[in-house]
Amino acid sequence: MKNPTREERQWLFRYLEDHLLGATGGVRLFQAAARTWAGTRHGRTLSRLHDEINHERSELLTSLRAQGHRPNPAKMFFGHVSAAAARLNPLNVSKAENGPGAQLELEALQSLVRGKEALWETLLALLDDGWSFAGYDRGHLTQLAERARGQQREIAAIMVSTAAERFRA
Repeated sequence: MKNPTREERQWLFRYLEDHLLGATGGVRLFQAAARTWAGTRHGRTLSRLHDEINHERSELLTSLRAQGHRPNPAKMFFGHVSAAAARLNPLNVSKAENGPGAQLELEALQSLVRGKEALWETLLALLDDGWSFAGYDRGHLTQLAERARGQQREIAAIMVSTAAERFRA
């Protein structure tokens, strides 16, 4: 174990910024999905997932700032532009819970959460190498990785339980 150099921390910050960028669009995609599924038995689940992911994104931004890093303004501007596009829900333009657009929307949500799980697993591995992260310890990162796996299971359950009706419509 060794302390990371300044250059190594900059590499990490770029990586974390990229996850922050993805999370910004992901929050909007979850918000769009929650609207799509509002009034269905899955609407509350997707709304809760949106809230959880939005909170995790805020936590990541807080951690970056606590480590003395300010995210690249151009990158964050791009993230907000992408998030605005995500709000339009390009994967499910009809905003219906049936059809191929709804299937793609759910698959994209699951992929986003898998990417987030990979982030937490990466940070756990770096902890083993002597790194530290403001606001994140082993217990919290483990909890976040487990939550991401649970979120993936919830999205998969929605996909499986609605697939037949989605493609019959």
